[in-house]
Amino acid sequence: MKLTTITQVTIDGVTQGNGGASDEDRRNGFDRGGWARGAGDDGTRTFITQTYQRADAFLFGRRTYELFARSWGPARTHPIGVALNETPKYVASTTLTAPDWAGTTVLGGDLAAAIGELKAKPGGELQVHGSGTLTRWLLEHGLVDEMILLVVPVILGQGARLFPETGPDLALDLVESRVDSKGVTTQVFRPAGRPRYAPA
Repeated sequence: MKLTTITQVTIDGVTQGNGGASDEDRRNGFDRGGWARGAGDDGTRTFITQTYQRADAFLFGRRTYELFARSWGPARTHPIGVALNETPKYVASTTLTAPDWAGTTVLGGDLAAAIGELKAKPGGELQVHGSGTLTRWLLEHGLVDEMILLVVPVILGQGARLFPETGPDLALDLVESRVDSKGVTTQVFRPAGRPRYAPA
């Protein structure tokens, strides 16, 4: 399976608290949650729904898994909820032991090996939605095949960012790009090794 990450991000790189509730994620005094609510036009919402529907499996970090389990649990009839409930889910966690959401497997131990085994299975896509810490770790370990960024035209000035101030460098090839009528940009990238730098 191809491992694809899908992340909503602000212009200044924030991923924290994008969901519908302003108090979804208050870590470190963050008080600007819900910034992605209402962002994107019908075309972008259709793209997001279709992305979920094409997944063969989902991979989450623990925090995102728990948010999704509360929001998209068994009673959801929206196509995204149906996709999440009917598709195998995997959680990268060393602390979660008894997940309540049906169809969930916890990946502990050697995470890189476990994800490698999932990627080796037949199928189309293993998708990671949100899960910023996990996404960074996957990129650092060369496990991401495709990265989709949904860039919302807002600057928050605070909050956890997708990429830290210091970290590994990575070149990206742009595969696809579109901007919707509300200014949300969808960018699809593939990792392409390390960037080239101008000589001194």
